[in-house]
Amino acid sequence: MKILVTGVGGPTPRSFTLSLKKFGTKFNNSTFIATDNNPLSIGLYQKDLFEKSYLIPGCTDENYWNNINQIIDENNIEYAIIQPELEVLEWSKYAQNNTLPCKVLLPDYQLACSLVDKAQLNEILLPLNLTPLSFEFDRNYQNLNEIFDKLGSEFWVRSSKGTSGLGSLKINNLESLKNWIHINNEVTTFLASKFLTGRNLACKLLYWNGKLVRSASAERVNYIMSKVAPSGITGNTSFGRFLNDKKIVSVAIKAMDYLFNNLNIKPHGFFTIDLKEDENGKPFITEINVRHVAFTQCLAAAGANFAEDTMRLLSNDESFDHNYKMYEFEKDLIFLRDVDSYPILMKETEFLK
Repeated sequence: MKILVTGVGGPTPRSFTLSLKKFGTKFNNSTFIATDNNPLSIGLYQKDLFEKSYLIPGCTDENYWNNINQIIDENNIEYAIIQPELEVLEWSKYAQNNTLPCKVLLPDYQLACSLVDKAQLNEILLPLNLTPLSFEFDRNYQNLNEIFDKLGSEFWVRSSKGTSGLGSLKINNLESLKNWIHINNEVTTFLASKFLTGRNLACKLLYWNGKLVRSASAERVNYIMSKVAPSGITGNTSFGRFLNDKKIVSVAIKAMDYLFNNLNIKPHGFFTIDLKEDENGKPFITEINVRHVAFTQCLAAAGANFAEDTMRLLSNDESFDHNYKMYEFEKDLIFLRDVDSYPILMKETEFLK
């Protein structure tokens, strides 16, 4: 089996591949072929993960699809794993009017666009009261005091689009907001949201041809290189807890069901729903990713191998159980991870004192 993996400069595509090679049983002997548009991407040179690597144009380049199709044809590639957000959007858009060159699990394009735009997601989910009170504004917005009037003296601000906590910071005065807008000159629109003090959670949902088949939940506690980000959030979890939280999963499912119905589309794809609890423990959805996230190999190591599930579905594995299953983990199980290291799983009670 030959599998194309795009965007291998990012940690998520490499984490997906490791989930199959190190923690899987059915696809660990597959041939993995890598692409990225940056010659400095480390994944292009990881021969232990990828048999071949290709430097290609960015997904918005007019030559992108010619390159992709040529790579797929030359290598007889059967499946593709598309993880970078921009490429997920490009492949989903392409699939609207074209036959994809190989099998791939993708969300509907209209849904993907709605999820990538966090302000639009907030607006759609507003009737459910599942998103924090928020306010979108562009970088030239003049009446910044209005944001404080609406959200209070403390709130969270970030880019309304993008991943890895782009442009994120806890704001507690007007001057810091003005400075932050000035510093983040690459951000055109911001989303300010009520600051939530509870746990930072993630729920994984895997849909296949109209049906939810797998789910799991976890808590993000600390982040890799958190000291370099003023917000303390870099998008890469260094310490997390595996959860068996049906309430979190039910909130995520409720939101996704509403989105599918609102857009009149069939449930299909893999989604990572990020949630934050308020002071009373009520979870609110802060964003929904249209892909896996970097700690997917940690889930695989703990028995929730969504990468292998995805490949089994794409390859029509007749032994795959299509009945819904929420992955459950050992009690007190946590993970530790860092750059260039395999994750460590252990019981939280085993921390060195």
